[in-house]
Amino acid sequence: QVQLVESGGGLVQAGGSLRLSCAASGRTFSSYAMGWFRQAPGKEREFVAAISGGGGNTYYADSVKGRFTISRDNAKNTVNLQMNSLKPEDTAVYYCAKVSPLNVRTGNYWGQGTQVTVSS
Repeated sequence: QVQLVESGGGLVQAGGSLRLSCAASGRTFSSYAMGWFRQAPGKEREFVAAISGGGGNTYYADSVKGRFTISRDNAKNTVNLQMNSLKPEDTAVYYCAKVSPLNVRTGNYWGQGTQVTVSS
């Protein structure tokens, strides 16, 4: 089992940037893929981005491609999400997750979430 703690959320104006971080417990962090998901009020949780265990492969939702960048530091057991050119529709609670090895768009273990609010 893995414990995940997100940080870095906040309030930002449209067009601005935020960087989310997720710290993971455990000694096998580099062996599994990680992802970011988000849930806006009244909507279902949706996939945002994922990264393979070694960091060589990344995956993005079409809605964030070209604006968001996922990365990881296996020496520090962290995964990050750099969010640029933020839009009001990016407003949501963002969750870090250990994702399924069979489908990186499916999370298995979740953090508590961090709020991101983008004002227009």
